[in-house]
Amino acid sequence: MKNGMIIHPGELSKKWIDRLADAGIDTLGIHPEGGSGAPKTLERLISLLGTPEYRALIDYARSRGLKIEYECHAAGYLMDKSLFDSHPEYFRMNSEGERTPDWNFCVSNPDALSLFAKRAAELALALYGSGKDFYFWMDDGRGIHCNCPKCRSLSPSDQQYIALRAALCEIRRHISDARMAYLAYIDTIAPPTVSHSDSGLFLEYAPFEKYTARGEDREERIAREKAMIAPLLDYFGRADAKVLEYWYDNSLFSRWKKPPARFVLNENAMVDDVREYREMGFSRASTFACFLGEDYEELYGEADILPFAKAFE
Repeated sequence: MKNGMIIHPGELSKKWIDRLADAGIDTLGIHPEGGSGAPKTLERLISLLGTPEYRALIDYARSRGLKIEYECHAAGYLMDKSLFDSHPEYFRMNSEGERTPDWNFCVSNPDALSLFAKRAAELALALYGSGKDFYFWMDDGRGIHCNCPKCRSLSPSDQQYIALRAALCEIRRHISDARMAYLAYIDTIAPPTVSHSDSGLFLEYAPFEKYTARGEDREERIAREKAMIAPLLDYFGRADAKVLEYWYDNSLFSRWKKPPARFVLNENAMVDDVREYREMGFSRASTFACFLGEDYEELYGEADILPFAKAFE
C-alpha cells in the first residue's frame, strides 16, 4: 500500500524532503489552502512554481525518489469569477433561484464546461514535476452545487463527476495517460449516479466528518460517511482507490489558525485505520501534514513522522 504526506506550498523545504525520503514515504503532496481563499492560494502556488528556487526543491524531491502530486480545491480558480457580469449563465444557481459566482459553476452549460476543461488543462501543464494523477477538486463547502433547472436532477456527486470527466478529456489532449481523482468528501461522499465506464477517474475518499462532525447528528453523519466506502469502491473500482486522511493534519487540529497547536498523533487509531483500509482494497493512502513546518518546529520541535511510515510496513 503506497503512502504520502501533503503539506502547504510554503512549508516545502529540503529538510522536509529529506525527512520524507529517509522515512521511506512514497509521495510528497502539495496542497494550497482551501476554503473561500482557494483561488488565491492556488494562484500563489502557480507563481511559486515559476521560480527557479521552488523548481529546484521539486527537482530535489524527485531526485530523492518522491512522487510529486498537487491536491487543490481548483473550481473557483478554473471558473474565473470576473466572467459573471458578462456570462452569469456560467455560474451556479443557488437554492433561492439566483445565479451567483460564489462557488463552483453550472455544469449543464456547455460553454462553461468547455471553459472549465480548457483551464484545467492549462493548470495541469503548469504543475511543475507533477505525475500523471491530478487532483482538481470542486470548491470547499456544503450546499454549493448548482440548482438550475438542468442541474437540479444531478446530485453534487454527479455534478463533480461531469466537471472532472470534461477536464480530464481536455487534459488528455496533452497528457495521454493522465488520470483524475474524484474527491468523495462532504456533499460528494455518495457515489455518482451517472453512467460510469473506464473514464480515467479514480476514487479519493476523505473521511472529513470523522474529525469535524458535531452536534446531535454527529454519529449519524460519521456512520453515513463510512457506509459510503463500499458503494464508492464498487462504482470506481479498487485498483487505484486512494484514501485522503487527516492523521497528521495539524491545520485541522489547530482549527486552521496560527500559531499552530502542539500536534499529538493518535497512533493506535491511525494503525487501525491503515489496516482497515488495506482490507477494504485501497491501494494508496495520504495524510495531510500541514502546519508542521518551520514555525511549528520553532515552537515544539519536529513532529515524528516515522509512525506513519511504519504503519504501512
